[in-house]
Amino acid sequence: MTTTSSLAPPNGSAAAGGKVPPAADPTEFPFVLPRGYVDQHGTTHRSGVMRLATARDELTSLSDVRVRQNPAYISVVLLSKIITRLGTVEEIDPEVVGGLYAVDLAFLQRFYEKINVDGTPIASTTCPNCQHEFDVDMGSRLGG
Repeated sequence: MTTTSSLAPPNGSAAAGGKVPPAADPTEFPFVLPRGYVDQHGTTHRSGVMRLATARDELTSLSDVRVRQNPAYISVVLLSKIITRLGTVEEIDPEVVGGLYAVDLAFLQRFYEKINVDGTPIASTTCPNCQHEFDVDMGSRLGG
């Protein structure tokens, strides 16, 4: 019998009565939107995955006609390129990203910056009441 120091059992084996998903691509980061995208059928989609952006993603977003007409539109175009999954939505395009609630767009903009600058969705913070320092996974649903 061998033991490992890993927190998760190897090969997706069961732990504490549940299944551990296989290791994710290190360039992809799961997230849960605060409100969620509501599709044309009224279904709310909150869970998604964002991949790291490439230089090409950023450069081609800058040359998009919509961005040249309105530079503020760049985040919508860029996010539509790097969000690889959003619930069961089949295609994440600028129309989908543009249909997000403002709170979800702001969340995704912060999440993009965090994973592309720091390489991790983990943010360090301090409790304003007790001054205790702790880490927060921005990919998880905060506050509930």
